[in-house]
Amino acid sequence: MENIKVVIVDDSPFSISILRDVLTEKGFEVIGDASSLEETIEVVKTTKPDLVTMDMTIPGTDGLECTRAIHSIDPNIKVVVVSSMMDDEIVKKAKQNRVSGYIQKPVDPDELATVIQRIMSGEELFKELEAIYFDIFKEAFLDNMNRMAKTVPNFSQETGLKDTQESKGVSIVVGIIGRHCGSMIIDLSYETVDSLAKHILKRELKSREEGLAMMAEFANIIAGNACSLLNRKNKAFGLRVAPPAVFHGSSLNISKTIIQSKSVVAETIFGEISIDAGFTRGDSEWM
Repeated sequence: MENIKVVIVDDSPFSISILRDVLTEKGFEVIGDASSLEETIEVVKTTKPDLVTMDMTIPGTDGLECTRAIHSIDPNIKVVVVSSMMDDEIVKKAKQNRVSGYIQKPVDPDELATVIQRIMSGEELFKELEAIYFDIFKEAFLDNMNRMAKTVPNFSQETGLKDTQESKGVSIVVGIIGRHCGSMIIDLSYETVDSLAKHILKRELKSREEGLAMMAEFANIIAGNACSLLNRKNKAFGLRVAPPAVFHGSSLNISKTIIQSKSVVAETIFGEISIDAGFTRGDSEWM
């Protein structure tokens, strides 16, 4: 893990001194400190830390307002509250304000170091996943189209899912759980479902439901294979798929979620098949 740069926000010079010594001893680089909202904004803008330790009692403000100010500068900066106060209501508010961890004073050096390392390793893990996942999903799609339908599609240029886009008629959603959660959506027309299902089954379909069920299993296999490949790249991903959900109708729309995803259209002999997949940062582990 790269050297982690830390800023300390606390109204007590004594607490700042203690935290500086603990963090330095544990191998973190303390690059600044602050004791007010104004100082916090200035030091964060100037030093660009990876993480800020945050007291909850700051003169004229509080730790949550300081946290919101930090995230308005850079939403990727992690904040760990280090405070003498700790109860369910304060912790709840801290989570709502995107605090990544909460430790009660007096600080245990090992506990603080462990929390910071888990938070920052999760961020590095997400960046690794983000860099490789979509190529893996495309690889899994191509491999299974080749194995099950004996054909290799061509992909269009990658895009991102629009805020809302019209479905071709059938959308199959596979949820993905793990250290960072996500989803895969396969969208295609009824005609493409029927053509592909008949080709794979090598017979006429008994009903529309049979074709939809086959496509749900097809999507499940693609997502499962992709997650297995990703887990082989890094077992820390810990990815698993949930049972697929099938949505279909004449006026179906796909709405963008909080997940940042990538999309591509596969041109097949059965018709166009849209593939959308993405992940969102998982919640940091609290101690």
